[in-house]
Amino acid sequence: YYDKQYDRVTTKNEKRMKRIDRVFHKVTTTDDPIIRQLAKSSGNVFATDAILATLMCCTRSVYSWDIIVQRVGNKLFFDKRDDSEFDLLSVSETATEPPQDEGNSINSPRNLALEATFINHNFSQQVLRMGDEKYSFEKSNPFVQNDEVSNIASVGYRYRKFILGNDIELICRCEHDAVLMGPNGELQFINIKTLNEWDSRYSGGVDWRSRLDNQRGAVLATELKNNSCKLAKWTVCSLLAGSDQIKFGYVSRVHHRDTSKHVILGTQQFKPTEFANQINLNMENAWGVLRCIVDTCMKLKEGKYLIMKDPNKPVMRIYDIPDDTFESEDDDDDEDDEDDEDDEESSDDDDGKK
Repeated sequence: YYDKQYDRVTTKNEKRMKRIDRVFHKVTTTDDPIIRQLAKSSGNVFATDAILATLMCCTRSVYSWDIIVQRVGNKLFFDKRDDSEFDLLSVSETATEPPQDEGNSINSPRNLALEATFINHNFSQQVLRMGDEKYSFEKSNPFVQNDEVSNIASVGYRYRKFILGNDIELICRCEHDAVLMGPNGELQFINIKTLNEWDSRYSGGVDWRSRLDNQRGAVLATELKNNSCKLAKWTVCSLLAGSDQIKFGYVSRVHHRDTSKHVILGTQQFKPTEFANQINLNMENAWGVLRCIVDTCMKLKEGKYLIMKDPNKPVMRIYDIPDDTFESEDDDDDEDDEDDEDDEESSDDDDGKK
């Protein structure tokens, strides 16, 4: 259950962020035992919420990413690569001047992404009432090993089926981060995400400690500009899961040169549908983008493919790759092998058409 005392946190009443040692399972589609079981009897397109959100928000993405597609019979499985950085959260990806530092700088894009992911994990666990009774679904967590039971991150999985028409049935694993008692005593499922301030001088010039309490709209507007893709993906994940609320925590470094200590400066929550309207996220268009990608992949012959967002242009390419690619460390070099490039190529600008 969410701890409502965090709703009272302000810049004058900040809370130190704790390090919480929990195991987070980010299992890809084909390694999910529930999806494997469901694939035997229903559905013909399978994915996780994070993978679907990446595809549905591809028109907002700037950085490159890739997703594996396997066509087995008349079924499609969308997977992330093992050991890829797919689950890292980008920082200031859509800013006018995104982070450019290189190497070991604390403000390099990769180190900022690691910091943001670390903050997001810790915040989502810190704001829960840990000692109290837990809300449990009917079935237990499918990814827990026996020795991890006491050390597992609190998360709820929901497997949902979406009918996309033309005999396309999509099965998706979605996530809830917590539950909350609503104003009328009803149970609400929520997603908990974190916006983090790393150095206001380089990220829009809005200092959170001086603006967050009385000009929260300006802070959020800057985040929407700098992190349009990340916020859209979070919103899509909440809508796919059917969450009642999406809650944001505002977290900042204690000192802008130290990435190990952070404080919580405030929280804010929205209904996912209302927040989608606020950030100009058109779900009909997002479903259209996904449908276009699914239809394109369904026309391919059986095999394994790589969908890659071009790092320099608003274009996605589909590469035909050998079936054993990315399945062992020896195959990592195959990522750069584009000899089998398929002729399929689709521009992000055209993806919105069904």
